[in-house]
Amino acid sequence: MDAAVRQAPANGLTCDITTVGRTSGQPRRIELWYFLVDGRVYLTGTPGTRDWLANLRANPHFIFHIKEGARADLAARGLIISDLAERRRIMGAVMASNSWFRAQHFDMEAWVAGSPLVEVSFEA
Repeated sequence: MDAAVRQAPANGLTCDITTVGRTSGQPRRIELWYFLVDGRVYLTGTPGTRDWLANLRANPHFIFHIKEGARADLAARGLIISDLAERRRIMGAVMASNSWFRAQHFDMEAWVAGSPLVEVSFEA
């Protein structure tokens, strides 16, 4: 992986991901927010159910499409964060770093309880 691709996640805020549809088996591509917290990449969004999250539950392998700072399609694996203390720590960092998230009508407990939250591990 070249240096521009390695550095790109640190400079971006949105990406696309392609998951495998849990029912159809077909590729499903969607634009998402992501954040770096303690050097790790996390996918998230406002509280609510998401098809992409259900797809990752069924098959954690996906493609992370870098669109800002570089262009690359990276094989990745998603780890759904379910531990409440860990979710609170990560969502707290996201809220502290992003005014759009702070401006939403959800309180911290709503973010922790209902937001999709997935750690991204890039595969070789």
